[in-house]
Amino acid sequence: MSNQAISDPDLHASAEAMLARATDAAAFLKALSHEGRLMILCHLASGEKSVTELERLLASRQAAVSQQLARLRLEGLVSSRRDGKTIFYSIEDPKVRRTIALVYDMFCKDD
Repeated sequence: MSNQAISDPDLHASAEAMLARATDAAAFLKALSHEGRLMILCHLASGEKSVTELERLLASRQAAVSQQLARLRLEGLVSSRRDGKTIFYSIEDPKVRRTIALVYDMFCKDD
């Protein structure tokens, strides 16, 4: 690595790239920042679940669960598949799985 100063265009491009990544990171964290969505992702971390299963696990109404699932799907964090009348959800993004594992280790794991 040389000791040359980074030229202004390189510095500007680097700042733009960093801003784009920060924007993406903020959107990702914002999608996770709702207790209901976070709980859904915690349950999905152990595998695919139907809406009915999530309702039971969360002790929540179908409308509330579906609203949060729609937001997670819109953000690209979960995917869905239909089997007859049942819709199953799973974590789509590997970053989500890693993040949920980290959150679990930090806040849920017994010391």
